[in-house]
Amino acid sequence: MRDAVLTATDLTKKYRRTLAVDHVSMTVNRGDIYGFIGVNGAGKTTFMRMVCGLVRPTEDELELFDASGRRELQNARKQIVALIEHPALYPNMTALENLEVQRRYLGLKGGKDSRDALKELLELVGLADTGSRKTREFSMGMKQRLGLAIALTGSPGFLILDEPTVGLDPVGVVELRSLLLKLNQEKDLTILFSSHNLSEMERLATRYGFLDNGRLLKEISADDLEKECSEKGIDPEKYFLNLLTESQGGTYNEASGK
Repeated sequence: MRDAVLTATDLTKKYRRTLAVDHVSMTVNRGDIYGFIGVNGAGKTTFMRMVCGLVRPTEDELELFDASGRRELQNARKQIVALIEHPALYPNMTALENLEVQRRYLGLKGGKDSRDALKELLELVGLADTGSRKTREFSMGMKQRLGLAIALTGSPGFLILDEPTVGLDPVGVVELRSLLLKLNQEKDLTILFSSHNLSEMERLATRYGFLDNGRLLKEISADDLEKECSEKGIDPEKYFLNLLTESQGGTYNEASGK
């Protein structure tokens, strides 16, 4: 049995009469690259914000690294880093200077060893040759990679990414995908990332959670998804559309997305 990094049981967020997240129960195991798939407005971001402690749940039973309870969860969240929307960077600083700011914010020891470690992080994300370039000059893909380097400064155990490929060109998507695989395999980093585009996830995710209207429709491993798609003679995107159609009483319109 694999260790669970995140276990959510009936996690719910209600805004007045709207259920943004509707009693979602799911598990992210250590070593997973968990693809959280859903159309825009499905509740993915709200769910992630609750996990990170940025939004207070209406109802919840949440465990992080086997910790539960308000104080215990606060401590457990120190092992989490999250990039919700675009990374916050200092545009007039270099990549290394941005990492130095993060090091100081985390209260990590400075000195030559620390600076060498930060340079290794930049090398890891493919930004070692940026030198004195200011981050305002970076492409969107470079900014995303620097955001990951900043997130990794404190050696987290769990990385949460909300729509990380939004705004990236095809080359940037491939670079980010390769980097996430490298972090997962070489740094033993557990990753939860969301998208509305299943094709982005197919070469990356080891497990999936399909979300619609705040409800988790299905949780399935990549191997089992491939097997079910093969048996039914469909691709994963059609599989997801079928789930949406079933959840909405056969009314989902593939052309309109409703």
